[in-house]
Amino acid sequence: MRVVNLIIVLNPDHSKVLMCYRQKDPYKGRYNFVGGKVENNEDHLQAAYRELYEESGITKKDIDIDLLMATRYPIDNLELQVYYGTLKYEVDLKEEINPLVWIDVNSNFANGDFAGDGNIEHMMQCIVYYQQNATLHQ
Repeated sequence: MRVVNLIIVLNPDHSKVLMCYRQKDPYKGRYNFVGGKVENNEDHLQAAYRELYEESGITKKDIDIDLLMATRYPIDNLELQVYYGTLKYEVDLKEEINPLVWIDVNSNFANGDFAGDGNIEHMMQCIVYYQQNATLHQ
């Protein structure tokens, strides 16, 4: 089964979420979280940090991330792992391929501007829930 990850990054005051504007399919022309493929025999958490660094320049010292959820799509032979973290301080972003933008956390993530056919909205709602219940570190 192929494993891919998405990393949800909040700015230090939790008012904005980092997204990339997809330049290629899937979801070309839509906003999505940064992330990518987990290599064979690669530790999944380390893969998330690697992808985050490659796509944004954000390092492990800038943020602590935790697994938010994992979902399997058997028909596609795919597992999606979603990580979450809050930056410890403001950082200068370094784009890889996709332009990076900060988007207000109160945006309508279910509309057609965003990848995932409504899944991003669900992920953001999960973050709000976990923040309110203090189950993830911030």
